[in-house]
Amino acid sequence: MKCVEGYAGFEVEIPNLFESVFTASEGGDEGQIIRRFVDDLMVTTLDTDLFVYVALDKGTLLGCIFFSRLEFAGDARLVCLLSPVAVRTDRQRAGVGQKLIAYGLDDLRGKGFDIAVTYGDPEYYRRTGFMPVSQDVVPAPLPLNHPHGWLGQSLHGSDLTPVPGPSRCVPALNKPELW
Repeated sequence: MKCVEGYAGFEVEIPNLFESVFTASEGGDEGQIIRRFVDDLMVTTLDTDLFVYVALDKGTLLGCIFFSRLEFAGDARLVCLLSPVAVRTDRQRAGVGQKLIAYGLDDLRGKGFDIAVTYGDPEYYRRTGFMPVSQDVVPAPLPLNHPHGWLGQSLHGSDLTPVPGPSRCVPALNKPELW
């Protein structure tokens, strides 16, 4: 397996992957919602604000993750948001997602990003260094339906210090139903 940045050549496969994975775990309606979200992310987000990483095995797409820029009006630190993440159902629980996330975080660290946040299952994301974070420390761009799923990490090994809000996400994420 190898991890690479970018999605050129996988513009059709990536939305199909997300739809398939989320349909299998959450049902058909959720699969469609996530597919539309992924399509929207790829079409409407500026290249400077979107970082896509794929895991490949002999050219076959195994997984994909998206990071997008999260801006804070009162802070110059570079912050990225990990969402969404998908690994083929027949390759889950084999470390593909963790390796892909670690690869993406290392690349973003090299690009000068200071903080990464995500919104999801704390048990899963702890494996790649994410810890629960209060919105007093890193404000979410929209109200959270599940505040316990708001997670973050410093990309420089230091403690995560408060980031003054408000925050602004890319347009594809600026939808209350995703939060």
